[in-house]
Amino acid sequence: MARCRHCGADSPLISARLGFCGPCLRRHFASLWPEVEKVHFASRRAFHLPLKPPQAEQGRLCTLCFHACRIPEGGMGYCGARRVVNGRLTGGTPAGAGVSWYDDALPTNCVADWFCPGGTGRGYPKYACRNGPEYGKVNLAVFYHACNFNCLYCQNWDYKRRTGAGRQVRAQELAGAVHERTACICYFGGDPTPHLPHALAAARLAREQAQVRICWESNGAMQSGWLKPLVASSLESGGVIKFDLKAFSEELHLALTGVSNKQTLKNFAAVAQHLGERPEVPLLTASTLMVPGYVDLEEIHGLARFLASLNPEIPYSLLAFYPQFYLTDLPVTPRNLALTARQTALQAGVKHVRVGNEHLLRD
Repeated sequence: MARCRHCGADSPLISARLGFCGPCLRRHFASLWPEVEKVHFASRRAFHLPLKPPQAEQGRLCTLCFHACRIPEGGMGYCGARRVVNGRLTGGTPAGAGVSWYDDALPTNCVADWFCPGGTGRGYPKYACRNGPEYGKVNLAVFYHACNFNCLYCQNWDYKRRTGAGRQVRAQELAGAVHERTACICYFGGDPTPHLPHALAAARLAREQAQVRICWESNGAMQSGWLKPLVASSLESGGVIKFDLKAFSEELHLALTGVSNKQTLKNFAAVAQHLGERPEVPLLTASTLMVPGYVDLEEIHGLARFLASLNPEIPYSLLAFYPQFYLTDLPVTPRNLALTARQTALQAGVKHVRVGNEHLLRD
């Protein structure tokens, strides 16, 4: 139980770390942000990451994500992956990236497994190897060790310990991990955005040696110019692009992630324009983590209306929250909230809504 420092409300759905309830963050954001920003600064300082995107006057410009960092010599971008060494940008290039991977047996718990070729055989025989779940095949799960967001509830926050550290892996080495049972490659993390040149190069090399699908799980905040090759990689291979839509209101998004959601929503709308180009397998899907007290029905309704306005056929996954990183004092997502959120999304016009991670839900 924590108390909102603005309205005084007591609730188990308020994180003491944030200090404010979701409604107050939406309605009084300008006055509350300085205190919330301190929490983000502390969470980044602990991992020696820049507190804000650098904008050095003589810095090298990074063109991967919406931050457009200008990184000074010897410095790093907001993500921690991109650095300037001897006047050159390094990290996330085909020459090297901080990345690890493993084989994940299909069908897996991927956000898209309820409609993708690997989980259902959808698109057989063009995009799937059998007319049903691809048992016996594996997904090459590729985890990048950096991110351009700063989510206070990150479910994979341990990657921060490896951001900018450890061996840099060449794209050729990653592509070499593909073998005869590999059916798809899924890039996630962290986030693939700070590593797009590396990921796209590895995808191209892998496709030259095997018929594999290319999938992406991302916050979607790359610069718009990267959408064309990213979409092409999935569209031609039968893969799926998943954007994690964390909140609808920019204020709440800033409070939870430290950054705006404008670029993510803009990019999602741009990718949605390609949905009709491959009707056999949906190209694009969205997911939202239902953070109790913050990502509430108001946020779900706003996101669902956004999706429905683009295309009501876009698959939407609502994911159960488990307390992690700085929001460990919140409960897991209640079952009744998840079921009501699904109904809210359906009523907002989205035709295909699924509750994921159901094993985490609590009555």
